[in-house]
Amino acid sequence: TTTTMKANNDNPQAGQGRPLPKKESDLFKNVVKFYESKQYKKGLKNADTILKRFPNHGETLCMKGLIMNQMANLNNVIGVSDHDKKASGVDGGAHIEDKKKEAVELVKKGLMMDMRSHVCWHVYGLLHRSSQDYAEAIKAYKQALRIDSENLQILRDMGLLQIQMRDLAGFRDTRLRILELRPNSKVHWLSYALSVHVNGDAVAAVVVLDNYMATLEKDSVEFQRNFETSELALYKNRLLSETTLQEDGGVEGIKKALIHLDEIHSVVVDHTGWFSTRLSYQLQLGQFESAKETAFALLERGSTEEYRVHGSLMCALLKCDRDTCREVEKMRGTGTLATLRPLSDEERTILLNAYGTDAIAENGEEDGSDQVMKDGLAKTFPKSAAIKRIYLTLLPPTGEEFKVAIDKYCQRQIIKGVPSLGSDLSSFYLMEVKRPNNGETRNVLAKDPLNVKTHSVYRLLVDLVDSYVTSLSSNSTFPNDSATEHAPSALLWAWYLRSILHEQAAEYSEGISLINKCIEHTPTAVDFYELKSRLLEAGGDIQQAADVINAGRDLDHQDRYINNQATKTLLRAGREEEAAKTISLFTRHEAPAEQNLYDMQCTWYELELADCWRRKGELGRSLRKYMAVVKHYQDFHEDQFDFHMYCIRKVTLRSYCDLLKFEDELWGLPHYGRAAEEVIKIHLHLVDNPDKAQDDEEPDYSKMTSAERKKAKNIARKKKKALEAGSGVGGDNSASSKSNTANNDEKKKKGKPHVIDVDPMGKELLALDHLEEAKKFSAILVRHAPKRMSAWALQYDVSIRRGKMLMALQALSKMNSIDPNDHRLFSRIIDFSQKLSSRTEKCHAASELVISGEFTKLMNGKSLSDFVQMAVDSIKADPVSSLPMRIAVAKAMISVGGSSAAKEASSLILDSKLNAPCVTVETCREAVAFMESLGGGNKERMMMLIMAKLPFAKDC
Repeated sequence: TTTTMKANNDNPQAGQGRPLPKKESDLFKNVVKFYESKQYKKGLKNADTILKRFPNHGETLCMKGLIMNQMANLNNVIGVSDHDKKASGVDGGAHIEDKKKEAVELVKKGLMMDMRSHVCWHVYGLLHRSSQDYAEAIKAYKQALRIDSENLQILRDMGLLQIQMRDLAGFRDTRLRILELRPNSKVHWLSYALSVHVNGDAVAAVVVLDNYMATLEKDSVEFQRNFETSELALYKNRLLSETTLQEDGGVEGIKKALIHLDEIHSVVVDHTGWFSTRLSYQLQLGQFESAKETAFALLERGSTEEYRVHGSLMCALLKCDRDTCREVEKMRGTGTLATLRPLSDEERTILLNAYGTDAIAENGEEDGSDQVMKDGLAKTFPKSAAIKRIYLTLLPPTGEEFKVAIDKYCQRQIIKGVPSLGSDLSSFYLMEVKRPNNGETRNVLAKDPLNVKTHSVYRLLVDLVDSYVTSLSSNSTFPNDSATEHAPSALLWAWYLRSILHEQAAEYSEGISLINKCIEHTPTAVDFYELKSRLLEAGGDIQQAADVINAGRDLDHQDRYINNQATKTLLRAGREEEAAKTISLFTRHEAPAEQNLYDMQCTWYELELADCWRRKGELGRSLRKYMAVVKHYQDFHEDQFDFHMYCIRKVTLRSYCDLLKFEDELWGLPHYGRAAEEVIKIHLHLVDNPDKAQDDEEPDYSKMTSAERKKAKNIARKKKKALEAGSGVGGDNSASSKSNTANNDEKKKKGKPHVIDVDPMGKELLALDHLEEAKKFSAILVRHAPKRMSAWALQYDVSIRRGKMLMALQALSKMNSIDPNDHRLFSRIIDFSQKLSSRTEKCHAASELVISGEFTKLMNGKSLSDFVQMAVDSIKADPVSSLPMRIAVAKAMISVGGSSAAKEASSLILDSKLNAPCVTVETCREAVAFMESLGGGNKERMMMLIMAKLPFAKDC
């Protein structure tokens, strides 16, 4: 017995009922205190003191490992100052990974020594959380809670991970358990209400908030007018609006919310938000007169430039249905009801009366809103630019009144010298289209030059601007106003506007000649160089475009916008070293530009640089840049972790709900989609061409000419130099590093060392399983961007290479539901048909039945040759078929009919004379490559058409 007691004293373990002696117990409390206050060096010192006497004490081992892990993480975090690191006791050592491994081993050893300790399991969970392995961390927390089920800290930590992982049911149960343990805390009540809300039970969430309010005294601060009370009241109001029932379409919930909104008016601080919410409810309930008053109140409060308010006002004036009102509320930018759908003559008259100056109120009452109606918004708010512009959208675009109004609008902007006038006017190029699902007519913006040229508003603007140029050139006056002479700058900006109109109609030569006049007139205006660069780029000469915009940038080195545009154009021209020097003018000089841009999550630069490397065939470096963008979005997703408790503590619950919704839709955002799509394309390219992944192989110089050999050796030398030098985490090492650090040797010695990139050429990415990587990203895209055509096209490409015929067919069906006339769908239907007939192994009988039935529908019950012929006949009957569709059908003709169909296939493209939609440098290159494969002088004929359409295209 004495021996056993001595052994127990020599090996204390809290989980096994053998606590530390008092002296060591106090030291352990200090370890925890120092860890929480981030005094890691002191914490380590205390832990080592305990371990000298009890080297196998599990909890101390775990805490030491946790502290070491945090020190390694802090040393690796970008943006943490040396002062903060010293304050935490962190040394600037380089062996971060070794420290992390040692920390993990210590925690595991401590856990093995005392597996019945909730502290050890909690620390093990914290270790997993720091490495973002949330699933394993939750498992560890659950194990800790089996030992100590009432530990609030563990429950809180587990709740944070559950909402981060969107384990909503588990999050609700955890928050309920916390509330039962500590019912006196406001945060716990709000957290539980929120957990119930995110589980879709708004009614129960309202009950929870009511129960919380019932626990408060009448003179409590929660009933007084302040920010937290206001936010809580508005959050409860949002919950009431979401208490929908299927049978009433949510109307009862909106009614309750509107009544409640009036009740909380005295405590609400955010009056603009209160009025906006009230306006939305009134429109959904059809209370249009009240909605008009609310909209006018918002305008009087200063929301005259908010187009959403104007859109809601239009809905109230026209008494629109609920779905239309909600659609208008979601519109962005300068969109209103007038730009959403065509207006009838009666509707147009009502809105013109409201926005003009001659309106007469419909009734005799003279309250505030009716007086505004009587005067007209233009008279009541004479300084509002939005009201003046909205008035133009209400006029019939073919009428004389519109011509007079747009004439005055253009003249006023030209006199002021507004560079954005051209893009502003382009929003009037609206075309009517019918929705395929419900047949409703909606307005869409004409963007293709073929559609722009034929638009009535564009033709009117051309006539007006031409008359301005003629009149201002001859007598410095505008037409119909010969009494007022204007400065020479009026003619300058008229030329500029006319050049933009040429750009919109793809008349690049004419646009260049006019913008050259502008540059000769005022060679110091940066906007002119930018426009000329855009014209040259669209016209096919990207190199000259880069030179022009770079010359414009040299005029103003303080202009960040023109610097960014110059960088972007240089990258598109394949001049990445010049681009790096240019962008480095606006980066911090303490670190290489590439590293700083990565730290600042500058996605547009990384995407453009990745595209540049891809075009040059540097697939590894390109993949690295695309993956850097993917990493940024992963960081965005991880960043929400800091807000789970902060937002509830600050009672910003409405913003927090919006944050959760944004994070759930994060992977469907355009920049992530672009990066992920290019990653998939590169991996699929490497699947089809596995030899391209071997970037480090020595080229065969013996088969090259002397010039080619010299060029190849120069490229290889640059690659080797970049590989040896390395760069930042997101960088590719270039001249930017030199330009940023050449004059900063002193700072480099004193500052922290730069992060070294161990794989600047992306060889690790090239060594991955390409099909598996493509599958991973395509699954993310189709889940989060199900209405994006390109996502399903790539899903098909991945599935067909994996031999998953049923998944490939599903992708085709989804594409057909989005746009049955898309060229990407047509080419993949042809590919699927050919793969189906040439495969050696068939699927399961049930799958075969589905494939035969569904694919027959996609083929319209026709054979492959008949399906292709039907597409050919459709193109011949429609002279404005897009160029990509013509190329896709021509390729299908060759694929099905062989070389005998070459003449008809080439005529399908040549006969259009490129007077078709989607004629760009990229599509022209694709057409030239196809024509070259046909032979017989087709390439030369194609090039003649391209030079007529794109006069500066040299490398098609």
